[in-house]
Amino acid sequence: MGLEKEQIKMKAGAHMLMIAFMILMALPVRSQEFITAQSLRGYWKFSIGDNLNYAEPDYNVSNWEDIYVPGSWEEQGFHGYDGYAWYRISVKFPQEPAFANFYLQLGIIDDVDQVFVNGIKIGQSGQFPPDYATAFKSNRFYIIPNKVKSDDGMLHIAVRVFDEGGEGGFIHGDVAIVADLSSIFPDVDLQGNWKFSTNDCENLPKKSAYDTWGEIIVPGTWEDQGYKNYDGKACYVLEFDLDAEYAGQRMVLLLGRIDDLDMVYLNGELIGRSGPFEKETYYARNDVYKQNRGYYIPPGLLKSNEQNVLVVRVYDMGGLGGIWDGSIGLITQGHYIQYWRNKRKSSR
Repeated sequence: MGLEKEQIKMKAGAHMLMIAFMILMALPVRSQEFITAQSLRGYWKFSIGDNLNYAEPDYNVSNWEDIYVPGSWEEQGFHGYDGYAWYRISVKFPQEPAFANFYLQLGIIDDVDQVFVNGIKIGQSGQFPPDYATAFKSNRFYIIPNKVKSDDGMLHIAVRVFDEGGEGGFIHGDVAIVADLSSIFPDVDLQGNWKFSTNDCENLPKKSAYDTWGEIIVPGTWEDQGYKNYDGKACYVLEFDLDAEYAGQRMVLLLGRIDDLDMVYLNGELIGRSGPFEKETYYARNDVYKQNRGYYIPPGLLKSNEQNVLVVRVYDMGGLGGIWDGSIGLITQGHYIQYWRNKRKSSR
């Protein structure tokens, strides 16, 4: 089950050289290799009610209750309570393994949650009132972006929960920080909040248009972030600066796994796609949602002296949708090729 070579619209001349590198994407998809880096099972701080200031890393929770996670709050002294509540825990970020993507594994939460690390929102499942939508069946699994890590190595984790009825809170499942040993570790992290619209952007949007859009966390399905049952076309936009150390280097854009088809533009130029936005493409390649995207960036297209604009058009044919999993960022061409060489060796 390999990824077919992509037919990419590029400028003539030097840009055509990039097609040769796409053979690296023809490797078989393998399962991610997760290990537990640190268990989070045990007593957390807990408070009923709702206050977004509770997400701040320096918020004083010394007078909060202690509650065991996982376990419903009804079983721990809050019988019959429905509504909002918050959980907090502070831990040291694992030092090992190096060069791996780390995730928060939070199990089953009843019904809706938002997760903050060091004051930055990193994930959400379900929808809070007034547009309530439960996600009690979802196993929470959120990537920890590199940008949230603090200088002192602490992770201040805050989880906002809304329970509509019945049991509430962390019901069951593994609760831990886990590391993906098979992940591609980006040199430039682009995970986090992106602009998002369910309108297609075949005509690339101007800044004045996408500045008014809502935000969505990447990676993460759009169904878990307020767009339940939406199928069709959507558009993501991210503005980012490039560190001077990468100026002039050959880079690859990592976009993880996308459900289902995508077309990707950097600074107005199409740099990659998984296929035309047609049903025939989807039916011919209906496993494309499992494939990790890696698109080579034409020389000179990235800017180091002004903002870069990344636009990702997505066409979802059903089920979950969006940029849903994996490494999101930029990696040097040398590091990218070395990663796939190592994967080849390990698969022999």
